[in-house]
Amino acid sequence: VWTFFSVAAKMVIGTMGATLLNAAIPGQTVFRILTMPPWIVPMAIGIFMWGWMYNGQFGMISGILQNFGFISKPWPILAQGNSAFWATIVTDVWIGVPMVTIYMLAAMQSIPKDLYEAAWTDGASRGYRFRKITLPLLVPALLTMSLLSMIATFNSFDIIWILTQGGPSGDTTTMIIDTYKTAIGSRKYGEGAARAVVICIFVSIFCIVYFRAVRKLSQGEAK
Repeated sequence: VWTFFSVAAKMVIGTMGATLLNAAIPGQTVFRILTMPPWIVPMAIGIFMWGWMYNGQFGMISGILQNFGFISKPWPILAQGNSAFWATIVTDVWIGVPMVTIYMLAAMQSIPKDLYEAAWTDGASRGYRFRKITLPLLVPALLTMSLLSMIATFNSFDIIWILTQGGPSGDTTTMIIDTYKTAIGSRKYGEGAARAVVICIFVSIFCIVYFRAVRKLSQGEAK
């Protein structure tokens, strides 16, 4: 569930960001700059920064919500299961969106301009051109980036461990975190190694099924 929501958000936001960067609109330079901090800031520092913002006593998010009257008392975001779950997703999305944006932007810029010019000559709107030209030609890039993002997110350890260590009450515990706790925390090295092998097999099977589905989709489009 954590992987699904995180990957979906990264793909949607990243594709939208690439669309804005690819379009000649005002403020494009500012938007390009805004995509860089997650890459410029070391990952651990970025995660600690988000942890500070989530803090209930002196965190920025809780303080802003209190100042505007949305909450009456400090909100310990990482101490509550539901909010901690979404907080870790927001952090992962913030870190992963720039990669998706740059990848999708490169894919968009590889689309022949002649197609857009022909559609524009026929009176097609910008939205119509995106739906009928851009989106279909982006399918291979979307599928590839989705797979890479799924693997990276599924194997993510540092974000959850630094923010919540799998808590509270296991609400943010993923298979990777659970394996680490079993092997290192409980010193059950054999069981931890077995779980790691199961995870490797699971990811491998998923990749095989994914590639076969993509191949069938590509063959169907070719016909």
